[in-house]
Amino acid sequence: MILKKIIHPEYFQGNKKKNNYFEGWYYKLVSEDQKHTIAFIPGISLNEKDPHAFIQVFISSKEVQETKLKSYYFKFPQTDFHYSHDAFYVSIRTNYFSLNKLSVDLSNDQVKLFGTLQIEDITPIKKNIWSPNIMGFFGYLGFMECYHGVVSMSHHLDGILLFNQKSISFHHAKGYIEKDWGRSFPRAYVWLQSNHFKDLDTSFMFSYADIPFLGFYFKGLIANLRVHNKEYRFATYNHSKIKKEEIGDHKVHYIVKKGRYILEVDAESTTSIGLASPKNGMMINQIKEGLSGWIRVKLYQNHTLIYEDTGYHAGIEIMK
Repeated sequence: MILKKIIHPEYFQGNKKKNNYFEGWYYKLVSEDQKHTIAFIPGISLNEKDPHAFIQVFISSKEVQETKLKSYYFKFPQTDFHYSHDAFYVSIRTNYFSLNKLSVDLSNDQVKLFGTLQIEDITPIKKNIWSPNIMGFFGYLGFMECYHGVVSMSHHLDGILLFNQKSISFHHAKGYIEKDWGRSFPRAYVWLQSNHFKDLDTSFMFSYADIPFLGFYFKGLIANLRVHNKEYRFATYNHSKIKKEEIGDHKVHYIVKKGRYILEVDAESTTSIGLASPKNGMMINQIKEGLSGWIRVKLYQNHTLIYEDTGYHAGIEIMK
């Protein structure tokens, strides 16, 4: 079962955890007309002071020339959290999340969200014995402060969500799924993701973080570019190197090298909002994320440009 969970990070990893532990799944959805981007983050926070399940909702809406962001935190008793050992799903009260469906029924004084979406044609990352998941051989280690999993680089959505009685169509729409678990988020990191490029088959994720390890810190890189069913992985564990890094308040620039390949990344987010994040299992910290940014990627082979594209509706977190 341990190996199964390493290979399939979508499964609940924390069934033996009792304290100072969090686990959260990140479902990102972009509507059919691309005017609404919604992220659902179901999860659980295990600690002595305030153990609970939660669903965090992050909504980015285009209204005329303005992008409006809203976030909501729905808190549930720990006993409302359910999962399966045999097939991946997570349910929190009447809300359900799996590899082929998500269903939500959420309401408070500010927002009402209701509906079911079908998930089809998920795109998992490439795996092998040396890289059982996106963390490479680090995925085998049992003492990391935070673990990251990419469940689907891109997939199709079908269905409708009601947002404050307004119908939002997700017919012929696209989504993305990843997750995190452990004790705390890294103290500083940059995270980028988009699968809305001009080339419809392109998807990209990037994470560069301060990683605590055996009493010291190192810079850990994970970047995955999928183009025409081919995957280009740049990571610390496959000897990729950051050759240039520029970080501003709302934008970043990176040049990454692995062997004969060079990846150049530019990203910018014009709007962001606070989301709850874990510290020793408690959801007491705050990060800033935008869902309406853009990411430009350039891929070189032997210094020859072989691919260039720009992705929109990008998730961007810059925590310095």
